[in-house]
Amino acid sequence: MLSGKQLRKVAIVGYNRIPFARQNTTYANAGNKDMMTAALGGLIDKYNLAGKQLGEVAGGAVIKHSWEINLMRECVLASSLDPKTPACDIEQACNTGIESAVYIANKIALGQLDCGIAGGVDSTSNVPLVLNEHIRSILLSVRRSKSTMDKIKKLLQINLKDFTPIAPMNIEPGTGLSMGGHTEYTAKYYKISREDQDLFSLESHQKMASALDRGFFDDMITPYKGLLFDNNMRRDSSIEKLAKLRPAFDKENGSLTAGNSSPLTDGASCILLASEEWAQQNNLPVLAYITHAEIAAIEYIQNKHNLLLSSIYAAPKMLKKAGMKLQDFDFYEIHEAFAAQVLATLKIWESPELTKEFGLDENLGAIDRSKLNVNGSSLAAGHPFAATGGRILATMAKLLNEKGSGKGFISVCAAGGQGITVILEK
Repeated sequence: MLSGKQLRKVAIVGYNRIPFARQNTTYANAGNKDMMTAALGGLIDKYNLAGKQLGEVAGGAVIKHSWEINLMRECVLASSLDPKTPACDIEQACNTGIESAVYIANKIALGQLDCGIAGGVDSTSNVPLVLNEHIRSILLSVRRSKSTMDKIKKLLQINLKDFTPIAPMNIEPGTGLSMGGHTEYTAKYYKISREDQDLFSLESHQKMASALDRGFFDDMITPYKGLLFDNNMRRDSSIEKLAKLRPAFDKENGSLTAGNSSPLTDGASCILLASEEWAQQNNLPVLAYITHAEIAAIEYIQNKHNLLLSSIYAAPKMLKKAGMKLQDFDFYEIHEAFAAQVLATLKIWESPELTKEFGLDENLGAIDRSKLNVNGSSLAAGHPFAATGGRILATMAKLLNEKGSGKGFISVCAAGGQGITVILEK
């Protein structure tokens, strides 16, 4: 496939997203196509892409309606890009945005594309509602019936309660537990205290408020439906307020609350990727290069406490290939699905004993926590599943570009016991 060519360097040259909104607030009536098209539109306007044919657009949504086939292609057609720009849907739970970027990056590296857009969108407000199995089977039976009387008899079997819609369940099919339910096991198993979780969450809100005040996000977000910035961030949060919140998943003995867990969120994000040559031709600066990525999965059916910890496997593989140590980075971005999940990951990296439980020979060690999520992360911004990867990649690329040099480490966990790590370099 390479035809003797060397791999090309892949640059992040642009980014855009719409503000993230808590479930059933500002975007309650917006769908995936609406939000993704808005995020794309902001990117197109910012980088003068209107009318241009790009190599490909890739991305997707975790929660989709049955009619949202070819979602990203439909978003391209609704945008001002040249309609000859192809697109495809990718979905890997919370990894979707990052995995889409890796997909486009690999094609650029191989010389198949010169540029492309990776993105993701999710609405937890505008979700598909389905009828229960009882009424579904009756309606199918009616369609097969030959006589009108037979159809009427079958229709009379429908009960009023059959019309109660069923919303998608945010649970793992193999365990029947939500991500929060699994992370309660994580917090207990790895002894992550409620106090540490609340403090970590508070710091996320404080850091994001500080970054907003100094203008860090000014060029990263396109206002949408009157919202200028993420409406989940709380300036007035405090340890005292967080301590008063009741457990959200284990009502009696739990430590996870609405305050130290990322909320259900609506939003969309995208990033512009390119070869160095394309960036130069289009007068776009190289913000950072994507240099390494590693996907991993973990068993979590028997070991319920490990659902969101597959980066424990991804990180050492990636670092070995890159010839780096965990301490070699200027910035770290670890997706904050839950404060407990981030704190457990850091604790395992630091502990030889815990590392051995994963069958690994050597622990990665501690990081300088002053370099971690320096502008806040998902606990403050919110977490529209497929859109989080684009937000994190954009944040890291801008941090490195502002510094003018350096390396950034990214880790994103996902449902299904999967996760991905990425290295950006400037």
